Amino acid sequence: MVRLQGIEIKKVEDFKYLGSTVQSNGECGKEVKKRVQAGWNGWRKVSGVMCDKRVSARMKGKVYKTVVRPAMLYGLETVALRKRQEAELEVAETKMLRFSLNEYIRGTAHVRCFGDKVREARLRWFGHVQRRDSEHIGRRMLRLELPGRRPRGRPKRRFMDVVKEDMKLVGVREEEAEDRVRWRQMIHCGDP
Repeated sequence: MVRLQGIEIKKVEDFKYLGSTVQSNGECGKEVKKRVQAGWNGWRKVSGVMCDKRVSARMKGKVYKTVVRPAMLYGLETVALRKRQEAELEVAETKMLRFSLNEYIRGTAHVRCFGDKVREARLRWFGHVQRRDSEHIGRRMLRLELPGRRPRGRPKRRFMDVVKEDMKLVGVREEEAEDRVRWRQMIHCGDP
């Protein structure tokens, strides 16, 4: 038990903070499941439009990008997703689009790959934090190294490990984040 201002606070395995689920072990599996569920809930709300044969594929893509994708992306810019979890989100997105269009999915609906959009959101958030004052808590937390050693075996993916992979893939450096306009242009992976 922890005491905060004289009140006992019990330890829990997970809790909700700003709509996102935070787990005590640092994993994000529950959050990914909730994001997939939120995507399907959004898709069901607009399924009348998404499944209507009279609506063009381009319009279905626009509806998808404004209703379903934001529900799935919410909060994922601060999460170090594993490849399997990214694939899980990708599969859900493809199923939704396949229900809507029985043809070449991404090109017809003008929808970019979900993993690319998560990467863009993560780098956009990272750039935002990098432009803050060097003493800002968010910026200091990105560089925080906990005392002690990491456990044996394959290390868990940390947020900065994922950001570094993303920056290498996109071809940008941390210093370039200082120029907001240029950073946004370099990390942007617009829909086709």
